[in-house]
Amino acid sequence: QVQLVESGGGLVQAGGSLRLSCAASGRTFGAYNMGWFRQTPEKEREFVAAISRAGRNTLYTDSVSGRFTISRDNAASTVYLQMNSLEPEDTAVYYCAADDSLGISRSPGAYDYWGQGTQVTVSS
Repeated sequence: QVQLVESGGGLVQAGGSLRLSCAASGRTFGAYNMGWFRQTPEKEREFVAAISRAGRNTLYTDSVSGRFTISRDNAASTVYLQMNSLEPEDTAVYYCAADDSLGISRSPGAYDYWGQGTQVTVSS
């Protein structure tokens, strides 16, 4: 098993930046593909970005491509989400998740372990 703890959320003005971190403990971090998802009260949990075990492959949802960057430091057992040019539509609770299947996935159902979430609020 792996335990995940997100941090770095907060309130930021539109156009600003935040960097989310997700620290993992437990089983070897490098055994997992990692993903970031977000959710608002009005919507189902939405895929944001994912990164493969060694960090060679990444996926992004279209709405964040070019603005957000996912990265990982396996030595530090941490995955990051750098968010630039933030928009009010990015307001959500952001969750990191771990998946031990072969390829990276956009589907929440593919992920086995989840953090508790961190709130990101972007004001206009």
